[in-house]
Amino acid sequence: MRRVTLVVFATLMTVASVAVLAQRRVTNPKPEPYLKQLFPEAVAFSPLEGTPLHFKAYAVDPTKNPGAKPIGYAFWTTDVTPKEYGYHGPIFFIVGLNLQGRLTGAILDFDTEPYGYFSIQPKKFGAQFVGKSVRDPFRVGEDVDAVSSASISVASATRAIRDGSRIMARQFLNPADVK
Repeated sequence: MRRVTLVVFATLMTVASVAVLAQRRVTNPKPEPYLKQLFPEAVAFSPLEGTPLHFKAYAVDPTKNPGAKPIGYAFWTTDVTPKEYGYHGPIFFIVGLNLQGRLTGAILDFDTEPYGYFSIQPKKFGAQFVGKSVRDPFRVGEDVDAVSSASISVASATRAIRDGSRIMARQFLNPADVK
């Protein structure tokens, strides 16, 4: 009887673990080039961890100096705003945020948008977010360039970047430092 209970418990735990993992969108397992692009001055990055899931960028290696403070944070939009979908599905951006609440970049890793090739995929789409404050409006057609025939993709990507950045800022940044 005890053996049956253990087997049932183990099976339930396995099913629960798979269900939890299935809720997280799979992201690029080797984000280091993106992280370095978002924070070129960084010498080290933390693993993807925390709530919400994020990377920390460091100017000083925290393994050599345990008191090292991060210079910024990076996150996948699909981890911080998982319910934000484009026209055809999730859009995987990795976004950098400095300690003043300004974006250091937004890099598209993957999407399945039918019009992505001329709307969200060009580097200039992500580049327009560099230097934006989490306090900026992020309005498509005003401070974010619009592409009329791909409005769902552009609006969704913009919301994911804006909302994700604001969530991260509220969680990790000192409001007095946000410019």
